[in-house]
Amino acid sequence: MTPASRRARERAILRIIEERPIQTQAELVGALASEGVPTTQATLSRDLQRLGIVKLPGEHGPRYLRPGFETASPNPRRVLATALSEFAQEVGPGDALLAIRTLSGCANAVAVAIDESGLDGVVATVAGDDTILVLCRDAEARARLGAEFRSLAGL
Repeated sequence: MTPASRRARERAILRIIEERPIQTQAELVGALASEGVPTTQATLSRDLQRLGIVKLPGEHGPRYLRPGFETASPNPRRVLATALSEFAQEVGPGDALLAIRTLSGCANAVAVAIDESGLDGVVATVAGDDTILVLCRDAEARARLGAEFRSLAGL
C-alpha cells in the first residue's frame, strides 16, 4: 500500500462519517467498498485510531465522529458502556488482573474507553488484538471492576 492510497482511504473515511451516521466498522467497510475503496476491518481499525476517530453515543445509537465534531462532551461512562457492550465477549479474573476478550481488532477501543473512564481501582490497561489486561489496584478492586465491566457489557 502506498502512502497516497492510505491518504485517499482516510479522506474517504472522514467524508463518509461526516455525511451520514456510521455505527459499526462493518458498515464503514461496506460504505468504503461501495465507493471503490476496498479495505479490511483490521486496516480500518488502524485508520480510525490513527485519525483519532471516536465512537460516541448519538441520538439514534452510537456513531463514529471526528474529534472536535462532538455536539457535547461525551459521558465517559456511556462511552465505556458502548465500547464494552459492542465489543466485549468475556470478562475474567486473574489475581490483580482482569482479562477482557473482545472481537478481533477491537481491544484497543475498549482499553482506551477504560483508561478514559476514570474508574477507581484501574491502574493500567494493556491491549492486544482481542484481549485487554486490566491491572487492578488490589483483589477487592478486581472483583468490583469485573462485576461492573460484566454489567456494562451485558454479560
